[in-house]
Amino acid sequence: MKRILPEFVFSDEQLNIIRRLAKECSLCEDTVRILYGRGICDEDSIQKFMHPSKSHFISPFKMQGMREAVELIKRARDEEWEVVVYGDYDADGICASTIMANVLRDFGIEANICVPERQNGYGLSVTLIDEIFDEFFPQLFITVDCGISCAKEVEYIKELGAEVIITDHHELPDTIPDCICINPKFNDGYIYDNLCGAGVAFKVGCALLGEATYKYLDFAAIATVADSVPLTGENRDIVYEGLNLINKTPSDCYVQFLNKQDSVTSQTLAFTIAPKINAAGRMGDARAALTLFNEHDKTKIFDLSAKLTAYNLERQKCCDELYSSAKQMIKDAGRTGRVIMLYNESWNSGFVGIVAARIAEEFSCPTILFVKNGDTLKGSARSIENVNIFEALKACESYIAEFGGHSQAAGVNVKLENFDNLNNALEEFLSNHYVQGDFIPTVFVNGSLDASYSEKFVRELELLEPFGVGNRRPMFEIDARSISTRVLKPQGLHLSLKSGNLELMYFGGAKYKKILESGIPKKLIFEYNVSTFRGKEYIKGFVRDLIYDSSSLQLASDEIAIGGINALSNGLNQPVESISKLEIEQLMARGGIGTLFVCWQFSTINKFENASNLNVDIFNPSAKSNLTQILLAPDSDADLSGYKRIIYLDGNESFVNRNFASKLYDEALVPDYINKLTCERQALVNIFMGISANCGNFNGCDAAETAIINSWNYEKPLVYFAIKVFEQLGIISYANGKLEIVRGVKSKLENSALYNAVDSIIKR
Repeated sequence: MKRILPEFVFSDEQLNIIRRLAKECSLCEDTVRILYGRGICDEDSIQKFMHPSKSHFISPFKMQGMREAVELIKRARDEEWEVVVYGDYDADGICASTIMANVLRDFGIEANICVPERQNGYGLSVTLIDEIFDEFFPQLFITVDCGISCAKEVEYIKELGAEVIITDHHELPDTIPDCICINPKFNDGYIYDNLCGAGVAFKVGCALLGEATYKYLDFAAIATVADSVPLTGENRDIVYEGLNLINKTPSDCYVQFLNKQDSVTSQTLAFTIAPKINAAGRMGDARAALTLFNEHDKTKIFDLSAKLTAYNLERQKCCDELYSSAKQMIKDAGRTGRVIMLYNESWNSGFVGIVAARIAEEFSCPTILFVKNGDTLKGSARSIENVNIFEALKACESYIAEFGGHSQAAGVNVKLENFDNLNNALEEFLSNHYVQGDFIPTVFVNGSLDASYSEKFVRELELLEPFGVGNRRPMFEIDARSISTRVLKPQGLHLSLKSGNLELMYFGGAKYKKILESGIPKKLIFEYNVSTFRGKEYIKGFVRDLIYDSSSLQLASDEIAIGGINALSNGLNQPVESISKLEIEQLMARGGIGTLFVCWQFSTINKFENASNLNVDIFNPSAKSNLTQILLAPDSDADLSGYKRIIYLDGNESFVNRNFASKLYDEALVPDYINKLTCERQALVNIFMGISANCGNFNGCDAAETAIINSWNYEKPLVYFAIKVFEQLGIISYANGKLEIVRGVKSKLENSALYNAVDSIIKR
């Protein structure tokens, strides 16, 4: 179950302001609604947002410590000091190190760049400091993207005889290092506090070189997107200008990662370039990414690019394996709580954060995955929008050896003996501080499809790019009932739809075809897009989600019938639990997480008084939150993993060899759809003749059903039933997506298990 909420709701006074701003800025009112809701509330800020530019950059000297840092760096240059730049192993750290080293080189300092590997841990350590001093013996030590929480390590560096400049962007600790510190989080004259580490390094460059630093905006843009900081304020200007630079004159060091035919967007940075940089660190070779970004030999660049691409493929493979392992553990154990906590000693600590984020989004709950090493568990936590995982961990810190992070992500180390204690404590905290609605996946929309949405409005939406954290792509909704769909390729996964004058693409939407074409009231969540084909531009919509009204599922009687026929056809191998109707009513009243009720007819739901407490889905669970609910007519490939308990509310002994009904009610239930079927030979012969007469002309089962229904006036479930029987008999087949007769095959109807199942029900 998912819910739709407007991203913002405005008062009458706010709507009046929005109308006035729309006129003043010559923008569509709907565009200004989006901007106003996101905190862009006056003409000046709207103009700056709609037209991002380097002209909006803030003076770097408004940052605390900047003037002192510039003076110290000048002294280092003039006195020819040995300088070390120390970064981090992720994309932000690599880009920040690259910017700082290049800026210093342009300023007249050949700095040595050092980054730790992931196994060394984040930030400064005495061991790495010793190694750096043994090799370089620096007189000036500059950190990028780290250091603000390393007061003790800074003192150690100073004891070794070096000056220290910390440039960082992370949250300020209670104890600040006793050295020059530059961090936008300080309460100083710098009005924007969301820069990433590379953004801070870029500002140091601007203080040293002025606009000559702008040639490194591409690295600042990559890091800003990769580090998931908000794409608002100065970050928006940095990414916009960085993308312009990448599209006009991309650097040799990352050009191998780009598709030369496509324009580079923030999505390109997030999903094409950043993962390859991060992959090096995750695979234990962050220096490969650092070397690539500071290399000028094209042959070496090509080889390093290939290495990072290979690392990324290996990283994807490892993440997929870890994800499959975690999913299997969830499936085996089931899920009844509000947090998922798992550990395994075979997992790689470099990948658990990625997979935890994926599982948290999929199951709509906080997730912590740990790597077991002896009696210690080292983990990464990821959360959902409504749940502050840092706050929850802090409340349970008596069971935690070490943790740190923010509301949506954290690193967590615990002793094995405290794993269950932490799990129980988190469950208690989440139950006491959050309601069930906080765990329901929410889709935020900015309006509905309306004739007033003109090409001008869609063009203005394009100006809201770059999209990302803090500036999500606007989504809209369409109210619909039955929608005509077209599969783009035979047996393909993608659909083409149309609503009014708007063409819609639904990638991966084929599995929702039955719902789309049914009479169930539904909402399509989509985004506008301007696409180009053969030199012409077209406005299209891309469907991102489908949400339907579960109270009206009886309107999909034919589709429910087909689901029941599929269940009869495929059989059901799950063990059937013996449970009374009273116990079921109690479970339904309790709700919670982890129980799934399955049935194959809508009338069954009405037999339970407390069923109205639960969400009802059809064919597939609409969300992976594993909230207790009812699933009607599940598809044979429906993913039910994570449910601790699956209870079947109806069925019949002919396909499960058990009588569900006798365990639930006094009277046996015959599925409603059986009334639409017949086992009379002549009706089935007529349907077979209809197929045979048009052999090879039907692109899939749907086309055959439509033609036969129109010719013989049979109901759709009967035609579908007949086709499934013929498939079981081997007298029809699908070749290249076309329904064809298999010549020379003869068989009796009684050789079909599906035919026998339906026949036995009808006779009973």
